[in-house]
Amino acid sequence: MSSQHKNLSDFSTESLPAIQDKQFAVVVSEWNTEVTEALFQGCVATLLAHGAQAEYIHRVQVPGSFELSLGAQKLAQKPEIDAVICLGCVIQGETRHFDFICDAVAKGITDVSLKYDKPVIFGVLTPNSQEQAMDRAGGKHGNKGDEAAITAIKMLAI
Repeated sequence: MSSQHKNLSDFSTESLPAIQDKQFAVVVSEWNTEVTEALFQGCVATLLAHGAQAEYIHRVQVPGSFELSLGAQKLAQKPEIDAVICLGCVIQGETRHFDFICDAVAKGITDVSLKYDKPVIFGVLTPNSQEQAMDRAGGKHGNKGDEAAITAIKMLAI
């Protein structure tokens, strides 16, 4: 089913592990702030709703989505951090810049997760327009921040 007709934040919350003692780092891109702030709010609300303690949710800002990987690495190397959630938004433009940034961010986040053997979650929107971004940041298609939070929680059970 295409996202045109689906709330993308419909996901299973069955068998989630207890997270009251888990610490989460949320790395948030400053670029496209309206979108990334909405993603962050959704992410935190979902973590709290499923038992995370507010004092165990650590926010770090980075300038743009490209910098999410290094921000994630700085946090993933800390033993007290159980999972890192990366939130960003790269909107398609007229040049290939979009492709280079999206590829680098996806690979960088994956590499950090594998290097530190802990969940590092890709919560980066890659829409064609600002409208599509907002639809996925609390709009008609749900909130990718919610999904990123649930993904982090589920990965802690592995």
